[in-house]
Amino acid sequence: MSESSKPRLLVVDDEEDMLRLLKRTLSEDLNCDIKTAPNAAKALELLDRLPFDVVLADIRMPGIDGMEFLERSKNGRPDLTVIMMTSYGSIDLAVQAIKKGAYDFIAKPFELDKLILLMEKALERSRLMRENLILQRQIREQQGFQEMVGISARIKKVFETIRLVSRTDVTVLLTGESGTGKDMAARAIHNYSDRRDRSFVAVNCPNLPENILESELFGYRRGAFTHATQDKKGLFLEAQGGTIYLDEIGEISPTLQTKLLRVLQDKEIRPLGQTASLKIDVRIIASTNQYLERRIRENLFREDLFYRLNVISLKLPPLRERPEDIPLLVEHFLDRYCKDFHRSKKTVSAELMSRFMSHPWKGNVRELENVVRRCVLFAPREEIRLGDIEWAAVPDQDRLVSEEVIGLPYKEAKRRALERFHDDFLVRALSRHNGNVTRAAKDCGLERQSLQQVMRRYGIKARDIQSREE
Repeated sequence: MSESSKPRLLVVDDEEDMLRLLKRTLSEDLNCDIKTAPNAAKALELLDRLPFDVVLADIRMPGIDGMEFLERSKNGRPDLTVIMMTSYGSIDLAVQAIKKGAYDFIAKPFELDKLILLMEKALERSRLMRENLILQRQIREQQGFQEMVGISARIKKVFETIRLVSRTDVTVLLTGESGTGKDMAARAIHNYSDRRDRSFVAVNCPNLPENILESELFGYRRGAFTHATQDKKGLFLEAQGGTIYLDEIGEISPTLQTKLLRVLQDKEIRPLGQTASLKIDVRIIASTNQYLERRIRENLFREDLFYRLNVISLKLPPLRERPEDIPLLVEHFLDRYCKDFHRSKKTVSAELMSRFMSHPWKGNVRELENVVRRCVLFAPREEIRLGDIEWAAVPDQDRLVSEEVIGLPYKEAKRRALERFHDDFLVRALSRHNGNVTRAAKDCGLERQSLQQVMRRYGIKARDIQSREE
């Protein structure tokens, strides 16, 4: 594929007048670099020397004809977009060409408007194929981070922090909204650490009642309580030499908080019913989607435990703060669930991708994953379109202050609320005009320059919002 700023087009025809006409016509209407070849042999030489996005070739040429040229041009270049030109008497031949990999065909003599429209669609197809290859490469590069996929500055900072803390055994507190990938971050820290060959034990704290959670964590001795008919090794011992991940630590009871504090201080546990403590070598990672500082003020969480847990704090950003990662995540989930459900490869239309980019994603990456999973299961075509999805009602918009800012200092709460407002307002304004800044500015009652300044301040890019009208 072309690495230049402009897409590159190759036109192949043995009629010199036709070549001149096509080059002049296409140059006027398409913003691309156009090369010509008088025969298939010259065209193949050009393809070996330069990357092309689209090839427009006559199907009847002396020497190497169009069918052989198609096969040889696609050899080693399966994603090359090739359009065949043919006379009315060769329609059947053109159909055969499509079966052999041609993108489309156009019959001579053709209307120039139809040719231009076809070339625009071909260039768009080539652009999407190129972006798809880039996305796949980026996904492969991020495989070490499990399901954590992204190229944004926010997620790259998370990746870098994971690499740094993985080299140590310090306790890590993961924070962030539900669905942002805290569990995946915990596993990535373990996988990058020297403990990777030992156990990773995940504990969902809210799912177990206090007495059961305590016995699960620390274990017990036979006779410690009714029905304790045999010794049980707790999860801390299961994780010996490895990592234990305490998910939603903010939900545990005050009594259990006290016992966990002793574990962090002394690196020891005491199974229920046993008088002697046992030394442990376990790395502790905890997570919460709550504001523990507020729970401390409400006497629901021990302050000393918080500081023991919060040696290193890593916040997972919500999806709305890294929209540039959405296409990469969509591609990742499409690839995963097409394989899981034995479906042919599916793609997402530009219109639907634009909607994905502007959707608030209150459930974050988990919500996006669920939507893509349903798309793979139920979308009737290989291209998933906007109408294939039943969008849930938009969350309550009447509330000006969301739950996530309650309990924050006034200035920080105001900053986040303004950031959320600008993200939502500007993305919607730009989406209404397919990313056209001039029209969006007029719609908002702003000068173009003023709108651009606000967009730069909040990291909003028009090219990320543009969608292709169908």
